[in-house]
Amino acid sequence: MSHGVLLLLLLTLVAFIAGVQNALAGGGSFITFPALLLFGMNAQAANITSTIALLPGQLASGLANRRHVSGAEGLSFRMLMIISLAGGVVGAALLLATPASFFERLVPFLVLFATAVFAWGSFGRKQQGVRLTARTAAIIQAAIAIYGGYFGGGIGMLMLAALTLAGLSVHTAGATKNALAGVMNASAVAVFAFSPQVHWIAALAVGIGAIAGGQAGAWLMFRVNERHLRIGVVVIGSLLTIGLFVRAWS
Repeated sequence: MSHGVLLLLLLTLVAFIAGVQNALAGGGSFITFPALLLFGMNAQAANITSTIALLPGQLASGLANRRHVSGAEGLSFRMLMIISLAGGVVGAALLLATPASFFERLVPFLVLFATAVFAWGSFGRKQQGVRLTARTAAIIQAAIAIYGGYFGGGIGMLMLAALTLAGLSVHTAGATKNALAGVMNASAVAVFAFSPQVHWIAALAVGIGAIAGGQAGAWLMFRVNERHLRIGVVVIGSLLTIGLFVRAWS
């Protein structure tokens, strides 16, 4: 077996683990992103390739729960979807306009932010008596969508927080954020597909592994401790942040 084929098989295995993680607790990009960096890509190419590769699994998750999606009070799901589509395109365009060398130095801060958001959403967030207006919820969703198209780490937790504050139950907000994440990433992928930064063979390997992992994760959903998984994501994100700072600023 050639060295290249072995690397692709290892990448598929890592992506399988990421797919399981995404299905169970989220944060799969914390696994695929560093794996693609180790595969030899720069940070910008790894981010773009990871976004494309994880899209099929995200769309499958969104479609599986489509009956449970909902708009917030005064803000229809269709409007949330339009906002997410537009924001994803804007974020993706901003990423492609960002010089790779600058993004390499920026990405440790993005991963740090995403890790902090994931940790806050998993262990620190408490339901407060705050209720977002339709206009505020729309503005927040637009900002999340732009960030999602640009980088994407932590968007699930950001949307879950915003949608619950806009009046949705946690269950409905979870289904809605899965659908909206698929929508905003699909619009970003439509932009990224024309970029020379995409490594299509690696994207295919990651996509296959992530889809299989997503199916396994659905089966494991009620058989594993989700809290332990979330702790694992925070640990991986923290180590990745340190490693990226050392890599970019040394």
